Amino acid sequence: MNTYNKNIYSAVALVAVFILVFSLGFQSGEKSRHLGVENVELQNKETDTKVEADFGAFWKAWNLINEKYVPASSTLKAVTDEEKVWGAISGLASSLDDPYTVFLPPVENEIFESDVRGNFEGVGMEVGIRDGVLTVIAPLKGTPAYNAGIKTGDRITNIDGVTTYNLSTEESVLLIRGEKGTRVVFTIIREGSDEPLEIGVIRDVINIPTLSTSLRADGVFVIELYNFSENSPNLFRAALREFVDANTDKLLLDLRGNPGGYLEASIDMASWFLAPGKVVVREDFAGKQEEVIHRSRGYDIFNSNLKFVILVNGGSASASEILAGALKEHGVAKLVGNKTFGKGSVQELISITPETSLKVTIARWLTPNGVSISASGVAPHFEVKNTPEDVKNGVDREKDKAIEVLLNW
Repeated sequence: MNTYNKNIYSAVALVAVFILVFSLGFQSGEKSRHLGVENVELQNKETDTKVEADFGAFWKAWNLINEKYVPASSTLKAVTDEEKVWGAISGLASSLDDPYTVFLPPVENEIFESDVRGNFEGVGMEVGIRDGVLTVIAPLKGTPAYNAGIKTGDRITNIDGVTTYNLSTEESVLLIRGEKGTRVVFTIIREGSDEPLEIGVIRDVINIPTLSTSLRADGVFVIELYNFSENSPNLFRAALREFVDANTDKLLLDLRGNPGGYLEASIDMASWFLAPGKVVVREDFAGKQEEVIHRSRGYDIFNSNLKFVILVNGGSASASEILAGALKEHGVAKLVGNKTFGKGSVQELISITPETSLKVTIARWLTPNGVSISASGVAPHFEVKNTPEDVKNGVDREKDKAIEVLLNW
């Protein structure tokens, strides 16, 4: 799940300009066909800005398709004018070369909304586009993907024999999803493997886990946080109560494989360790509006005696990076593991029609010190990475190092 403010799911007018431009282009382009005008200058009456566009070229292509196109196979379904418009909007979004800005037609839109609700049938892993390749951010613990051995960082080249090249994340998810009990096969390139792997996974109903706690014999209290869901702040508060009751000063927060979630959840969790007003994260709009600074609510219940380590890896993304980055830069926690995923952008989901939406990047997340999370991720103080052989033998060098740091604090 990408990092969103709770308000992000409401329909707003942020992209009204975008929709208006397309609408005006449609009307002006229609007129240009009759007048033979190729270059049309549009006036956006809402913002009094001008847009120059060659909508004559668009209408020429539209007419040619309508007049000449014959389906290559009789099995191909007819495409409606409405679906062609959706395709045009999809092309407009993809022209930005931003894997997180996508148009969601009805089916993809329903899938995305089911993710938000947290109830769906599939394999249980978070995926995203990295360096142009569909990549596993994290398999969710206990899900079919996790149990089948899919790993963070796996690059998926094919889904049931269909190449993922040039597919958006949402289009890929459409192939991955399916009814409980059905099988999907992934072709995967994995670091350390000489040949591509084929992993079959049986789909199931996915119940996204949130948090688990344990107290080790050496006095280290471990919180494993799997996502930043809407109810995770309450669960985290209860976990911290367990930690206090355990009468220990050694806290280990494991954010490995945590793909993120709600922005508000990360701010609330950071507030247990930061004084009032301390910066948790900066929201940078690239000059389109003033920077928004999200600050600690100042619960700040722990003193300087707290020994606190956070485990991170390449599957720690979005809200995980916000929390880890803030507590690292404020000197509250030491980070162990390897560099985080680098998903530091803000998306807003906006209704285009009752059945379709546009997910559009509107800002970038910066750490309290102004470092772009997207550009570099969050680096740990102590870099340790489990090898494939470690995983095979049940060895967790990353966690062992975190325990060592806590015990020798």
